Amino acid sequence: MYNAKAYSAASATSPLAHTTIARRDPTQTDVQIEILFCGICHSDLHTARDEWHSVMPTVYPCVPGHEIVGRVVKVGAAVSGFKPGDVVGVGCLVDSDGTCPECKAGLEQFCHAPVFTYNMPDKHTGKVTYGGYSDSIVVDQRFVLRVPANLSLAAAAPLLCAGITTYSPMRHWGVTMGKKVGVVGLGGLGHMGVKFAHALGAHTVVFTTSENKKADALRLGADEVVLSKNANEMAKHYGSFDFILDAVAADHDIGAYINLLRRDGNITLVGAPEKPLPVSAFSLIMGRRSLSGSPIGGIKETQEMLDFCGQHNITSDVEVIPMQKVNEAYERMLKQDVKYRFSIDMASLKAE
Repeated sequence: MYNAKAYSAASATSPLAHTTIARRDPTQTDVQIEILFCGICHSDLHTARDEWHSVMPTVYPCVPGHEIVGRVVKVGAAVSGFKPGDVVGVGCLVDSDGTCPECKAGLEQFCHAPVFTYNMPDKHTGKVTYGGYSDSIVVDQRFVLRVPANLSLAAAAPLLCAGITTYSPMRHWGVTMGKKVGVVGLGGLGHMGVKFAHALGAHTVVFTTSENKKADALRLGADEVVLSKNANEMAKHYGSFDFILDAVAADHDIGAYINLLRRDGNITLVGAPEKPLPVSAFSLIMGRRSLSGSPIGGIKETQEMLDFCGQHNITSDVEVIPMQKVNEAYERMLKQDVKYRFSIDMASLKAE
């Protein structure tokens, strides 16, 4: 074991603060990574504050962070795909059983026994996994990803969650050139959805409740912007979308968007509203439309996404902050006061 610097929450009401955590020494198949940047995901805040207690209670101390970019410093004797100096990424998963049908299909995100990057039982330490709000992490080589050399590392970090969360359903539902795609909500997830839909060649339409987001949506690659509160604007698009990505985590009228789907169209939820959303059966039945949800992607697909980003020079729009401002960033995130993700510069930890 060795010690690593980190920021952790000691309880649901405690601010994150500097601490020292124990990391395992690399095993034969492990990669030890110096973390350079870590994105802040809304799920970090939910977990740190134990807001998902009924589903996934938080074990303290909690070290969040699953949008990790860093440099390899050491590899185990059996590691063949990575070497010291490589720039790599780690996302939401650090282990899976490897034997279930989902894992064998390359869909580790649906594994029967997934191990998330933080707040999950750690078979190596007997405690829980600790995430990327740290200067170092050790991960099995199967869950380490290569980051294209042409991408800004600070801006690439959120691709490991926000990127793959929006890319995966678009690939699954066949978003390609000539398709008409809607993106509901222009936040941390939505802005990545716009970039991917545009790069995949789709006619991209952003739905927003804010007039002042129109210019930014067009800058990010949208072909059209619809104010969802305007019934006339919504009606113009009735029955015309092949696919809609719904990235809104707040309560909203999903039926209004289902009605915009063409026959056999799909709307996929990547935002997770706290309360159930009412859905009219007839709006699905009459057009053979479908409603689905999607989490992250598997490791193979995540690497595909990173390579796609390298080819198209796609990164997240980020505000880089020092680790010491993480609590302020959480409060700003609740107010939607960021365009569009925070990325923590882990060099700031060296001063503590």
